[in-house]
Amino acid sequence: MLDAWTRAGLTRGSSLVDFGAGPGYATCDAAEIVGREGRVTAVERSPAFLEFARRQIERRDMPWVSFVAADLVSDDLALSGFDLAWCRWVASFVSSPATLLEKVAASLRVGGRAVFHEYQDYSTWRVIPASRRLDSFVKEVMSSWRSSGGEPNIAASLLPQMAGVGLRLIEVRPLIFSIRPAHFAWRWPASFVHGNSRRLVELGRIPREDADALRDDFHALEQNPDAVMITPLVLEIIAEKTSTNS
Repeated sequence: MLDAWTRAGLTRGSSLVDFGAGPGYATCDAAEIVGREGRVTAVERSPAFLEFARRQIERRDMPWVSFVAADLVSDDLALSGFDLAWCRWVASFVSSPATLLEKVAASLRVGGRAVFHEYQDYSTWRVIPASRRLDSFVKEVMSSWRSSGGEPNIAASLLPQMAGVGLRLIEVRPLIFSIRPAHFAWRWPASFVHGNSRRLVELGRIPREDADALRDDFHALEQNPDAVMITPLVLEIIAEKTSTNS
């Protein structure tokens, strides 16, 4: 993320809008970079996430950060003139990715840039030694997103729409990692397996005993120092606003 922001031109005094800010982790990172000379606006619809993010910003004494409580698709965001728009793991979950793309473009000044991290092939999430239960879990996660109107492999459908909203592609690169249990990045997928296996049980998509067996398998995998995890394939997209069409 930080590397992409740097290549997109984010620096001291820049302005950034964080689409789908969640609990505000990226918002805080951006605020540290732009400093008091810059500004950061975080857009999020969840009251719980917004409250958490506000507390983090207040604790860090960053008055140059503001918050917009809004739905990214259905609400009028009225954002414009930003140097950079950041959107990670959002397009997969909204009801209209095309509308999201329009609003990202509309938030930028001409010459401003948008940075997206969105899934291109979620099914690349695998482990070595292979786990049948994890493979089944990944398929069920993808199915649950689609049943609620989302699309896990959304990046490919975003690219052809960029020109239509006045965005010119600058860079597109794959982000996929091979990690082992001792690596700090292992913690994110581990927490996702634990949390979302329970979610799938609550949704009635898998039996509780299957979720328990998956977590047991995953815990056993973590005890193997030679185990390897291949992460879901993400596309990093950097695009520049070239017109005021959006």
